[in-house]
Amino acid sequence: MENCSHEPADISMDGFKVVLPAHPLISHWVSVLRDRDTPSHAFRSAMGELGRLLIYEATRDWLPTVTREIQSPMGTALVESVNQMEPIMIVPILRAGLALADLATSILPCTRTFHLGMARDETTLLPSVYLNKLPENFSKECHILLMDPMLATGGTVAAAVDLLMERGAEISQIRIISAVAAPPALNKLNQRFPGICVYTGAMDQIVNEKGFIVPGLGDAGDRSYGT
Repeated sequence: MENCSHEPADISMDGFKVVLPAHPLISHWVSVLRDRDTPSHAFRSAMGELGRLLIYEATRDWLPTVTREIQSPMGTALVESVNQMEPIMIVPILRAGLALADLATSILPCTRTFHLGMARDETTLLPSVYLNKLPENFSKECHILLMDPMLATGGTVAAAVDLLMERGAEISQIRIISAVAAPPALNKLNQRFPGICVYTGAMDQIVNEKGFIVPGLGDAGDRSYGT
């Protein structure tokens, strides 16, 4: 169910947390994405705007900060800022994850991006990896935002989390950003990765026999790039 209240809807299951931030701009950009008449360029732009807002929410209490003394034009000030020695790792799942992550650098002071290309078999709905640009090892201090617009069956995002963990990441270091999520994916993540956090723009209850979320917003990759 899409959250339209003034308070964020947090769903917790044995440490697994799903957050639907309550903000009219998030609702607006989700509505643009859902509209079948939204042209490709506007769809891609809306996905980027939604991603930026969800990144803001997901990093609210999560960014590494430092306190330091600076000189303002009027005197000395003690300030707190994001620690740029610890860049946030952005991992978009291609293709559609690129659009969701497009504006990450406009809100985060320091990032590194690692592309992960995964395709889902339309018959079995199982994912396969065709591009893996993850680092050999994630440090224990890093923070990772895994960007996947559609959490439908959960096969792709679960496989992506497995790959992150194979490279040294721990569950506490990973937060998942999605445009729309559905119960099958969330249940799979809860079973496989207790304690992981998901931030999503909307939640729909139905996944059809082809693995698409209903009403959802269609094929996010095709709509983003006009294919």
